[in-house]
Amino acid sequence: MSHPVVSREEWLEARKALLVREKQELRVRDAVTEARMALPWVKIDKDYVFDTPGGKKTLAELFDGRSQLLVYHFMLGPDWTEGCPRCSFIVDHIGQTLPHLNNHDVTWTAVSRAPLSRIEQYKTRMGWNFPWASSNSSDFNYDFNVSFTEEERASGAIHYNYEDRKMNRDELSGFSAFVKDEAGTVFHTYSTYARGLESFAGTLLMLDRAPKGRNETTSLSFVKRRDEYPAAAE
Repeated sequence: MSHPVVSREEWLEARKALLVREKQELRVRDAVTEARMALPWVKIDKDYVFDTPGGKKTLAELFDGRSQLLVYHFMLGPDWTEGCPRCSFIVDHIGQTLPHLNNHDVTWTAVSRAPLSRIEQYKTRMGWNFPWASSNSSDFNYDFNVSFTEEERASGAIHYNYEDRKMNRDELSGFSAFVKDEAGTVFHTYSTYARGLESFAGTLLMLDRAPKGRNETTSLSFVKRRDEYPAAAE
């Protein structure tokens, strides 16, 4: 993209015009947030059990004493040797937010179908310290449409991001939110997938304001695991 070089006065005029649109964007975002908060809830009736470093835990126990739970559905299948690069990029942004979330009565955890030993191995490689549970012994990933059976894949279409998609994938990413009432009942309140996950990565928001933007050929095509970038990126 070529850019004209103009006077400061001309630039200021263009910038103010853009500011009008940015304010409109914020108002739309606020309205969408309000609508998201108003979504109805669904009671969780199934008994999901997860493997964690502290032993087996139910979904209710993953809340860790808080009333809200955020789950990042991390792409790391049972036979994968390493995690998804894009998931790794997104959760790189999580670590320092945990104290703030916890103080706001919110627990955050990643969940994958890989066995706990594989999760811990990859977690050590990446230097992460956030909670991460294995759903390998439950239907959790399948029920939240981020893992897919052989039958689903063979059919030529899987249900992902609220629609049937023609793709053959065993794992995809997502994010789900839950709340627990005083009686201990757990409710599903929200899930998002695909580009809905981008808002969790502050790097993308900063790149959107850099002169050359994301400079990508396809969505997140530039992303690697952070220990795979060339030394020049350091």
